[in-house]
Amino acid sequence: MKVHTEIYERLKAYGQTQLLAFWDTLSESEQRNLLMEIAETDFDTMQMLYRKAREASAGDAQRPFEKLEPLPCLDTTVLTEQEKILLGRSGMDGIRNGELAALTMAGGQGTRLGHNGPKGTFDIGLPSRASLFEIQCRGLQKVSEKAGRPIDWYIMTSTINYADTVCFFEEHGFFGYPKEKIHFFPQTMIPAVTEDGKLQLESPAHILRSPNGNGGMFVSLKQSGCLDALERQGVRYIFVCGIDNCLVKMCDPLFFGALRTANGNVQASAKSYIKRDPGEKAGIFCRMDGKPGVLEYTEIPQEYAEMKNPDGQWTYGDTNVLNYIFSVEAVRCLAEAEIPYHVAVKKLTYLDAATGQSVTVPQGYKFELFLFDTFLCLDDLQVVRIERTEEFAPVKNPSGIDSAESARALYLDYEAKQPRKWEEKI
Repeated sequence: MKVHTEIYERLKAYGQTQLLAFWDTLSESEQRNLLMEIAETDFDTMQMLYRKAREASAGDAQRPFEKLEPLPCLDTTVLTEQEKILLGRSGMDGIRNGELAALTMAGGQGTRLGHNGPKGTFDIGLPSRASLFEIQCRGLQKVSEKAGRPIDWYIMTSTINYADTVCFFEEHGFFGYPKEKIHFFPQTMIPAVTEDGKLQLESPAHILRSPNGNGGMFVSLKQSGCLDALERQGVRYIFVCGIDNCLVKMCDPLFFGALRTANGNVQASAKSYIKRDPGEKAGIFCRMDGKPGVLEYTEIPQEYAEMKNPDGQWTYGDTNVLNYIFSVEAVRCLAEAEIPYHVAVKKLTYLDAATGQSVTVPQGYKFELFLFDTFLCLDDLQVVRIERTEEFAPVKNPSGIDSAESARALYLDYEAKQPRKWEEKI
């Protein structure tokens, strides 16, 4: 198969003909695959993203708001037992009615933890040897049993770990969960570029690409057909979390009940915890020019970061936990929303077009969409404050804070506590 002249000329116009460096060595099926990947690539967008990446430098970011205001929250840590029961019962009623599905974002690899495989397959060292996937599945089983029906569980992988993730579930018998209720779909990918603006090849027939960030979840749901499937099933809301929090309360009935009973037409809810100190490296919930959003710790002015209420509580203290509930209606709207890509300067490994050898460079550009940027597209957002030590134990680092060791300690401490009686009454 000869390369089409128009394809070559298109690549030449963008200075990307290196993508055809191994064309003559490819089989016809490999050539078709490469042509498909080239056709799917928006080179105008890649040029724009590269230009922005080159223009960006530390301290040059524009202030993302004119007016900053606190975003009110529902503080579950001060609710009475009866208030918790009422919210929990509302949420459980919705689950029994089939209104809620679960979605876990699990596109990452465990490389940073020294683990070879999808991050969800990582064993944090519990006596049960349960992986992060199994821990979440147990939580989902618990709620499903109480509701009297299994909750559909959607798992967003990357194209890199899709096959390994599915295989892991098959090898473990889907952890006893109904196989037909677990749905896997891959996240949308976007090319990475080197410092000279060149797209590169991962292999002779594949362009080097990376997942487009957790903000791509909405588009990925739609493109995979999963969003249509949810609507056909009558699901009205989606519980969303990341894979690395081993204390996440899957489909938390209280969290869901808070959204179901919220005043007004609130289409999304997010959990938060109070930051430890003014400089904690985490985004905080707020209103920016009247719209709900998350302000990164690098963007919040010092006087706002240190501001306190009369009761001594941080005025801007509710921290993003990466745990949400969205209405299906909102998800469909957000799949069409235009949100900005963020650049991440990272190590890139690719196939050098000149030598045919694998090359690793210390600095290249990967591009990501951030889920919290979509909040600015919403009219309102409900923030539900939780007790940090009971619901947040992330596994991100090989040692120290937010490591398997710290997460395991928090998990075992929580498991050792007496069950909360109000939960038994919902």
